[in-house]
Amino acid sequence: MKLVRFGGSGQEKPGLIAADGSLRDLSAHVKDIAGDTLLPQSLAALRSLDWAALPVVAGTPRIGPCVGQVGKFVCIGLNYSDHAAESGMAVPREPVMFMKATSAICGPDDEVVLPRGSEKSDWEVELGVVIGSPAKYVSEADALSHVAGYCVVNDLSERAFQLESTGQWVKGKSADTFGPIGPWLVTADEVPDPQALSMWLEVDGHRYQQGSTATMVFGVAHLVSYISQFMSLQPGDIISTGTPPGVGLGQKPPVYLRAGNVMRLGIEGLGTQQQRVVASL
Repeated sequence: MKLVRFGGSGQEKPGLIAADGSLRDLSAHVKDIAGDTLLPQSLAALRSLDWAALPVVAGTPRIGPCVGQVGKFVCIGLNYSDHAAESGMAVPREPVMFMKATSAICGPDDEVVLPRGSEKSDWEVELGVVIGSPAKYVSEADALSHVAGYCVVNDLSERAFQLESTGQWVKGKSADTFGPIGPWLVTADEVPDPQALSMWLEVDGHRYQQGSTATMVFGVAHLVSYISQFMSLQPGDIISTGTPPGVGLGQKPPVYLRAGNVMRLGIEGLGTQQQRVVASL
């Protein structure tokens, strides 16, 4: 299934993309694509619905973040060896884990607002993993059974805030609108191998990133298991799994986002995003 949330910011309704490509309203069946809706039994109930009997959503409403009420937004850094090299950092011996504020989350096509004082805002296409059942101390062999599905994430970063001042990476990762997710949550049954997905990102039509989840240092199953050793993961939590090479920081000379730029990005089978960059209010 391709689950989606549509409508104005903060007023999103649950829906799905039907087999004929139409947007169908799920409001009569679930309150939101969030929390308990992502449990295996809840997804099974949605899967059994006759999509042709669901109301068609007219027009072209805004598509919101594909998951609501996200409890944790866990990110993995330097998870592609070639990206670590372009960043001038060593390939880590274990996953580099940090948090991104959930207030950064926005829709896949919403405007990205540069934070005040930003001079080095950057892009990162990433595979997002959405947890579907509670995971605590899970084995790598069992880890994927706790995944509800996958989505596209643009893990935007302000590099000066992230790397050139004191404190943790979270400062450079958490500006409002720095976490577009979606357009859809594609359930795990439609992604047989999360380590075989091509991914790309363009700015103003120039392709900067072209990669594959096949080159992750630590795969999805390892990451879910690893994170669950340090904190419990709950339905609706998101893990952003790292980015391939081609970020602005790695260009020679570096290239950073400016107001007026347009980013387009996508992952095989998971849809595409497009964001226009605007200056801080």
